[in-house]
Amino acid sequence: MDRVKTWFNQPARKHRRRVARQAKNAAMHPRPTGGLLRPIVHAPTVRYNMKVRKGRGFTLEELKAAGIARKVARSVGIAVDHRRKNHSVESLQENTQRLKVYKEKLIIFPGKGNLLGLEKATAAEIEQGVQQVKGDPLPIVRPAAEVQYRAVEAKEESVYHTLRVIRSDTRLEGLRTKRRKEKADEAAAEKK
Repeated sequence: MDRVKTWFNQPARKHRRRVARQAKNAAMHPRPTGGLLRPIVHAPTVRYNMKVRKGRGFTLEELKAAGIARKVARSVGIAVDHRRKNHSVESLQENTQRLKVYKEKLIIFPGKGNLLGLEKATAAEIEQGVQQVKGDPLPIVRPAAEVQYRAVEAKEESVYHTLRVIRSDTRLEGLRTKRRKEKADEAAAEKK
């Protein structure tokens, strides 16, 4: 019986994790709890390239197009990846627009540093208070696929039979072409 693995600490661990999350969120207040803003990228390989996900960081080109200095970006909660390249104009524009939306929503408290080109919050905005964003700062919204329905047409002939005929025609195509060629050669030989 001494080899039995117990799990009685599960509720206590759940409570400990919850308290740790709350402490972490309080420490990073008023920054978003979801971490840094990340770009939208397409997954690699032909199989998955229609899917989009969060990338590692924005390219220097995207930051420049959005008007954010690369050294300032990290300090205002934007992930930067200097190795990533933009392979299409569409993704560059999409991520630049994402940065511009984030920049509009951004509230920067006045402090010692000079954040190049970013406006600092007014006293009224600070007095009003800032609400912490729970989760991702700008979650990726995937548009729902448009499905068009139409009535099914009932056919007289069997679909199974049609498929079998098409399959056999495809399979025997080379043999039939060869036989036609042989017959044409025989007919040409008889004419001579």
